[in-house]
Amino acid sequence: MTRRLPCPPAPGPLEAYAARFDDLFSTLAQRRGFREYLAGLLLPRDRNKTLTCLAGTEPVVGAQHPSVQRLQFFLSESTWDHERVNARRVELLLADPATAPHAGGVLVIDDSGGRKDGKATAHIGRPNWLRHTVAARTPRHGSRDSEH
Repeated sequence: MTRRLPCPPAPGPLEAYAARFDDLFSTLAQRRGFREYLAGLLLPRDRNKTLTCLAGTEPVVGAQHPSVQRLQFFLSESTWDHERVNARRVELLLADPATAPHAGGVLVIDDSGGRKDGKATAHIGRPNWLRHTVAARTPRHGSRDSEH
């Protein structure tokens, strides 16, 4: 069996978290792509939902940058199982008392449903009212939303 190549570590405490997903990725490029994706999501940036910003480049002019292309390949072409990654993410959240649901409520980590200051959001042509509707909906027992 071929020895597994070590992956360059993610910044700071993010490496300990990212390493808990390593067994779900079969190649070094996938493990590296996952770390770059996590770091891009968590770094304080203006547009952290675009590939160019996740990769730390300028919009439009940075689209052909190698880091953007690697991230694009990781997210759209690489053969990793997003359902297994998401299941591990939920498992880790539920295992930690700081993030697990309890009788007093649940921690919501996705802020995409929240209203923003100002009249416009960069790179968005119109408001996404569906997000506000879905975020405000109360899950029913047995619905998909109540499973996690």
